[in-house]
Amino acid sequence: MTTFSCTPESAKAILTDVLAALNAPENIQKMSVAKENSGNEMLKMMQFVFPIVTQIQMEVLRKYGFPEGREGTVQFAQLIRTLEREDSEILRLHNQVRQHFLPHIPVDTSAEASL
Repeated sequence: MTTFSCTPESAKAILTDVLAALNAPENIQKMSVAKENSGNEMLKMMQFVFPIVTQIQMEVLRKYGFPEGREGTVQFAQLIRTLEREDSEILRLHNQVRQHFLPHIPVDTSAEASL
C-alpha cells in the first residue's frame, strides 16, 4: 500500500470538493432518505448514511489520485486526522463532512452546570 500525502492547502481543497459533492442536490436527496430511515440512531446512521457519504468521498478522492475504494478513503482519513491537529480550517471542514453522517446530539448544558 503506497502512502499518499498532500499539503494542508490541497487537503482543504479536497475537503471543500467533498463538501460540494455532499451538498449536490442529488446527494442531499439520497442522504435525506437515508437519514429519515435512520432517525437519530447512531447505528442506523452508520448503516444507511455513512456508506453514501463514503461513496461520494471516494469519487472525489479518485480525482485527486488517491487509490480506489477503501484504501484511498483510509489513507485520506489518516492524513486529515494528522493535519487537523495543526490547522483549524482543516478541522472545521472535516467536522462539516462528519456532520453529514453523525446524528445530531443535543448538549444539555444544565446537566454540565450541576457537576
